[in-house]
Amino acid sequence: MSLNDISPLSDAERAALAGRLAVVTGASRGIGYAVASLLGACGAQVVAVARTVKGLEELDDEIRAAGGPAATLVPLNLTDGPGVDQLGASIFERWGKLDILVGNAGVLGPISPLGHVKAKDWASAMDVNVSANWRLIRTLDPVLRRSDAARVLFMTAGDASTLRPYHGPYAVSKVALEALARTYALETEQTTIKIGLHDPGAVRTQLRAKAVPGEDASTLPMPADIAPAIARLCLPTSAPRLT
Repeated sequence: MSLNDISPLSDAERAALAGRLAVVTGASRGIGYAVASLLGACGAQVVAVARTVKGLEELDDEIRAAGGPAATLVPLNLTDGPGVDQLGASIFERWGKLDILVGNAGVLGPISPLGHVKAKDWASAMDVNVSANWRLIRTLDPVLRRSDAARVLFMTAGDASTLRPYHGPYAVSKVALEALARTYALETEQTTIKIGLHDPGAVRTQLRAKAVPGEDASTLPMPADIAPAIARLCLPTSAPRLT
């Protein structure tokens, strides 16, 4: 399976996603919205997590218009640790297991020399890009272990391997996220859980526009264009990579 395959999902792939339970963070816009929408349209039960209620409601409308089941909307700031911690118990009580986690939510942080980054902005990048995903692992691991083929996918970026000046908070947080994912993968080697890291590349999102101001956005793919490639990594037969 090619990580860059953006062709539409086949009928067999769509059928394999139907009935799966998926948590998607950052689901109110951008890549998270597109992936959640596609999973829902395939018949997956989507638990959509994001701060923006309006975006979540629009997502639910889109999924239902495509014939998918109503999404479960979770308006939640991922810096709300106790709120994140409750997800696992809530999912267990309602469904008993979890099949898919797409940890997509992220913040860019300031584009600034490290010495000029404010402490609150550094903390925000670490809280959202790293600590929130650790909390998701901690609360959702028990229900992921109850799935027959759980798939966990975290969104990384080229900044984790190709460092650039002035992108410190984002780059450092993505390096830490990759270490988090690889550690979790080692700890779940003997289970049905498969962990992956995915770099979607340059995509027409608000984060990209802030990171590369002045770029001609019309040359970039839309989030919906790359959603099939991400959805394929969530299939029970997939083998997500940590590279």
